[in-house]
Amino acid sequence: MVHTGACIASLLGQGGSRKYHLTWKWLRYFKNDRDRRDLVTCGSAAGVAAAFRAPVGGVLFALEEAASWWRSALLWRTFFTTAVVAVVLRGLIDFCRSGKCGLFGQGGLIMFDVNSRKAFYSTPDLLAVVFLGVIGGVFGSLYNYCVDKVLRTYSLINERGPSFKILLVIVISLLTSCCSYGLPWLSKCIPCPPHLAEKCPTEGRSGNFKNFQCPPNHYNDLASLVFNTNDDAIRNLFTSGSEKEFHLSTLMVFFFAIYCLGIVTYGIAVPSGLFIPVILAGASYGRLIGTMLGPLSNLDAGLCALLGAASFLGGTMRMTVSLCVILLELTNDLLMLPLMMLVLLISKTVADSFNKGIYDQMVRMKGFPYMEAHAEPYMRHLVASDVVSGPLVSFSGIEKVGNLLLALKVTGHNGFPVIDEPPCSDAPELCGLVLRSHLLVLLRGKKFTKQRVKTGSGIMKSFKAHDFAKAGSGKGVKLEDLEITEEEMEMYVDLHPITNTSPYTVVETMSLAKAAVLFRELGLRHLCVVPKTPGRPPIVGILTRHDFTPDHILGLYPHIKPHK
Repeated sequence: MVHTGACIASLLGQGGSRKYHLTWKWLRYFKNDRDRRDLVTCGSAAGVAAAFRAPVGGVLFALEEAASWWRSALLWRTFFTTAVVAVVLRGLIDFCRSGKCGLFGQGGLIMFDVNSRKAFYSTPDLLAVVFLGVIGGVFGSLYNYCVDKVLRTYSLINERGPSFKILLVIVISLLTSCCSYGLPWLSKCIPCPPHLAEKCPTEGRSGNFKNFQCPPNHYNDLASLVFNTNDDAIRNLFTSGSEKEFHLSTLMVFFFAIYCLGIVTYGIAVPSGLFIPVILAGASYGRLIGTMLGPLSNLDAGLCALLGAASFLGGTMRMTVSLCVILLELTNDLLMLPLMMLVLLISKTVADSFNKGIYDQMVRMKGFPYMEAHAEPYMRHLVASDVVSGPLVSFSGIEKVGNLLLALKVTGHNGFPVIDEPPCSDAPELCGLVLRSHLLVLLRGKKFTKQRVKTGSGIMKSFKAHDFAKAGSGKGVKLEDLEITEEEMEMYVDLHPITNTSPYTVVETMSLAKAAVLFRELGLRHLCVVPKTPGRPPIVGILTRHDFTPDHILGLYPHIKPHK
């Protein structure tokens, strides 16, 4: 749901889809870096709000996980988005409860009305909560470690082609089917409890008491978990006042099955997520511990299942505030707040001592140059000029067309410094920064001159404002689309009209830690490094996101040992 919301937002941010005739002129206003980031952030918040009917939790999820640069305007935009989601979702739920939607609306994507017994606990019960937090941190870090190793193996398999991807999906599907059908045979039939409000054994696709090869008035507790939809299985585990509904052996088998299947399923070519399998596994060992502590603790088994789910979520994803609010909105019980906060903080602290969160590991594995919110300690011992990548490619204010095309062909840079030289200026000076996409638009317009003279802003009259807007994925002007003749290669073009004459700059002796904080907080793509002393070239280099990554810095200075 998070990815679906983000994809829809990204589609709107790039102006719609011409292929499917879903374009609107008013979407042009969002075709810039900042608005596109904001839309994707709002889309991810909408996905969480729709999946768990948790609008405030969706806002906090976007703050904690999705957004790199948070500001007050983005806060109310995400809040408005999730409020609309909550209203529409409530209307659809009420409509579908009438039976007009078939199976849609009867579970699946929407988890709601998960209630637990009121939380009555004493000081000794907090020891059980602390124990759950520690267990969640250990299991969560082990889960992340195993997922990381499995994904690296899957990447080698998937690189061999689509047929191997499909074969891997078939193998995992067969394994899941065998486990789902074979494991309930290990469980014994249990007589139905007397005085039940619901029918036992259950008929239909959902319910707490599945028959599965049992005699009349008996049910199979493991089949009741395996053969249900995931959200119904979670409801069964969260059920209060039913300590004897599931045997300890059943909960143990179900936990190991879900734990292992979740590890091997994540990363194959199917749209499977992490949230629900992690909640199921955490609720399993939480209920197991709650049942074992039954005579010694005032905590209900359903309440322990909820705390177990929270501890495992905190141990794998390392989120605290958003998870706490999402689970509180799910259970509709504010009395759970102190216990939820405690178990999440403990599980995150324990897990952080072993490895990073699952999302951080995925970003690192895919090689994305993600910048942490804080600068690494070793950056304090370096300055900005120490990590500048070379050689620097720059342009004159009035540049030859052939030089522009050559630089665009041999480099993949997205930004180039523009330097004014005599006779345009008394001495070489930094004019500003020009983007690759803007250069391609300018070259396509062919506003060239035979002499090296300033044309001024008059050439911009032949362009429209949206010509320079950020293009969508796979769109925009490409270098291969340009048709430049040999005669035009010797002509000149004035770059001043499309140059950003006020780029962010730092002096070369600035601490790299300060430069990293500045780069991230302002949401920059390029940061110009200028010399401290006169008489030198007007720019030392350009810092990009890649230059702040640990792999780049530690590659330049292998003797530096990063702090773990």
